[in-house]
Amino acid sequence: MRHGIAGNKLSRNRSLRKATMRDIAKATLIRQRITTTIAIAKEGRKVVDRLITMGKKGTLLEKRKAFALLCDHQLVSELFENIAPRFKTRQGGYTRIIQMNNRRGDNASMVLLELTEKSEAPLNKPKVEKVAKSKVVDVEAQAEGQEEKKQPKKHVPPPTEDKGKKKPQGSIIKKMFQRKVGGE
Repeated sequence: MRHGIAGNKLSRNRSLRKATMRDIAKATLIRQRITTTIAIAKEGRKVVDRLITMGKKGTLLEKRKAFALLCDHQLVSELFENIAPRFKTRQGGYTRIIQMNNRRGDNASMVLLELTEKSEAPLNKPKVEKVAKSKVVDVEAQAEGQEEKKQPKKHVPPPTEDKGKKKPQGSIIKKMFQRKVGGE
């Protein structure tokens, strides 16, 4: 009988399962939102919730336990200084799972695993800034009277097709590896 055995094995042995959960927890704490399968998300949420609870306690013992699980000093300090204080008033439920479409290759159920309290800083900078900078540079160059010189594209003739004639493969290979005799 299978009494008292909890948790999903995720078709992995113990060391790989532990590494997978460590990577899921790290990614969730760093990015605040990750996409994964539903089975991995359900197991990963247990680890992330336990880590945030450790961060709320804030003792040295809890820091050591968190480091034993995450193996990253910077992330542990970030967890205890920035991430856990956001959840001071919350008594659990630090993560949420949002259903998404199935994965295209194997039709696995995909979900978003995210923290409920997110930081205010945007994760990615918008691409609009890059475009605006390049336009400003172009406008300044034209104002000074320096127009950009466009280099003409080199014309590449289309390959000629010899429908009935094929070159023997040996002669092409000989030309490729032919030694040059002389000082040239």
